[in-house]
Amino acid sequence: MALYGWGDTTLGRIPVRETFEAAEAGGDDRTLDLEGQESYPPLTRGQVIARHDGINSLNPGQVIPATFTDKPERNGYYTVKSAASTYSEHRGERVTADWKVSLQRVGSDSETDLQSRLTGAVRLNDFSLTGERWHAPPIGHYGYYTGTTNPTTMTRATADGTMTVYRGVPANVSPRWGCPPTSYLTGRVRVTTAGGQEVYGVDVPLAASGWALANGLVNITPSASASFDVQAYTGGAWHSKLWNVSASGSGSSITSWDGATLLRNDPEAAILRLTKSLSPGRATLDLTLRRGSRTVEGYLQTGTAATLAAYRASLETNTSFATSGYVTATGDDGDGNRFAVGSARTFTAHTNGGVTKAATTSLDFWIGVVAGGGSAVSGDAATDLRNQYVACMPEAVYGVRR
Repeated sequence: MALYGWGDTTLGRIPVRETFEAAEAGGDDRTLDLEGQESYPPLTRGQVIARHDGINSLNPGQVIPATFTDKPERNGYYTVKSAASTYSEHRGERVTADWKVSLQRVGSDSETDLQSRLTGAVRLNDFSLTGERWHAPPIGHYGYYTGTTNPTTMTRATADGTMTVYRGVPANVSPRWGCPPTSYLTGRVRVTTAGGQEVYGVDVPLAASGWALANGLVNITPSASASFDVQAYTGGAWHSKLWNVSASGSGSSITSWDGATLLRNDPEAAILRLTKSLSPGRATLDLTLRRGSRTVEGYLQTGTAATLAAYRASLETNTSFATSGYVTATGDDGDGNRFAVGSARTFTAHTNGGVTKAATTSLDFWIGVVAGGGSAVSGDAATDLRNQYVACMPEAVYGVRR
């Protein structure tokens, strides 16, 4: 419940104070116009700025869920027509964001299908792999439909609840599914910055050392002693492993970043770009995390050819299947899991457990956890994670009348 007894409205991922009025108009296009003010106090300054930036990040044509505490009959899916927010700073006294949003109603969840358009091709690889097309809608979805051919299913226990993952999704099909607007955000990909504040758009400043990228299964954060920390959620808890990336072999790993920015920030996927100065030049690392995935995808680039690498920060006994595109721990760790790492292109296995490639300007890789180790269920084995990386499809979600 909002402060001082006000209700809450959530526009996409953006929480705002629910106001008395919701101006609606009928006709060919049923519209909903909302406006309100966020302020510090009672919110924190960071919360007000995040909501201001979030409102201004809403793009015309974007489909979002909207939910209301005091007007639940208005819950549903809407297309953004326009959005604006005015930021005011009264130094030392208050900060306000006066916002306005104009929406066009698509419908309630009982009359609306969400359509996931899975586009693109199987990732180019050197191992003659066709991969596995898979898809993970939000926790709480229902009625998943792919036409005359049904995929198989598995479940993954996340920090947000149990998620269904669809495997073997037919090619050239855009799955349709329903979801209550109140459940749409469960299991989403989240990007947070300093202080744990969730970031709602892409045009916002990120702390180079204070970000986190998570989806309830994987949580990636910076580390003071490695390039980043990849945490896996298994057995009801988070388990950490430190990883390094290097633009000069294993002799000089990157342990701090000069800049961080977002290339994409949607509930189904987010892409974070990290930048590091070299002498001379620079390295960039793009980290991609998808809803329902047990792996984080990486793409390391430099301007001039070098030996690029992604590997465990400390030696962990491993077995190389480099000729098949991956490396994995030989035995289970203390949490009953095994790390797995690989690339779509030919690479050399790193001694610590990882991938290296000499005389190149780019290296793609993935890092994940084999949940359950030697007893992993189908869909969570190292070869399954590799196949899901090879055939993961870019996703865009649209609302259509059922």
